[in-house]
Amino acid sequence: FRLALIQLHVSAVKSDNLQRACGFVREASAKGAKLVALPECFNSPYGTQHFKEYAEKIPGESTQKLSEIAKECSIYLIGGSIPEEDGGKLYNTCTVFGPDGALLAKHRKVHLFDINVPGKIQFKESETLSPGNSFSMFDTPYCKVGLGICYDMRFAEMAQIYGQKGCQLLIYPGAFNMTTGPAHWELLQRGRAVDNQLYVATVSPARDEKASYVAWGHSTVVNPWGEVIAKAGAEETVVYTDVDLKKLAEIRQQIPILSQKRCDLYGVEMKK
Repeated sequence: FRLALIQLHVSAVKSDNLQRACGFVREASAKGAKLVALPECFNSPYGTQHFKEYAEKIPGESTQKLSEIAKECSIYLIGGSIPEEDGGKLYNTCTVFGPDGALLAKHRKVHLFDINVPGKIQFKESETLSPGNSFSMFDTPYCKVGLGICYDMRFAEMAQIYGQKGCQLLIYPGAFNMTTGPAHWELLQRGRAVDNQLYVATVSPARDEKASYVAWGHSTVVNPWGEVIAKAGAEETVVYTDVDLKKLAEIRQQIPILSQKRCDLYGVEMKK
């Protein structure tokens, strides 16, 4: 099946972001994509100073648009993420809609991006955001898909659980920066893919040098052999790739690590 990653240029105008995102979704659908994914914070600038201003309830304006365009194009739409307000708390939340426009999954970013690299970048999502507390998976006629958002990708246990639960594709809307992007963006994707013998796709906003937080870009798809099979540059674009589940099955047969794990010695479990 064909997967499309929309590396969107995100502006400060929410209505423009929504309109242009929907335009790219239509374009991707017309080119045969069955699953289409948007980037982290696709409807608003990324930054702790912006989350409260742009936050919405779910359902709300942005997710209503996503539901409508998924139904119009009859696709599975992974709605990147938006700042969500619920019960007085803010979350970084990804919604997924099916070809009938129904909400299939809602993933609240589990691991908040609190880092301090002296002289390069300091960022603390927990100043404004609360963490999610659950894994998020959804079924399609093609395969089962697991969701994470950006910093979630650094936690190998999360990807391993998704693999144990039958996911063959992991999608991470993310906005790595100009420090962590060149160092770890591709490395982490290849690691998650080869460790669990599944496909990994990441969707970044396009790079905007004038933004307060500059995203690395380079939306990427990695196959279960750890090979990069599709990759964007820094600019606004749509990345297409054909996900070959036959190749996934062949790799798992050739190197059967999933059946060779020593569960008598170690294990990773989902607690809730």
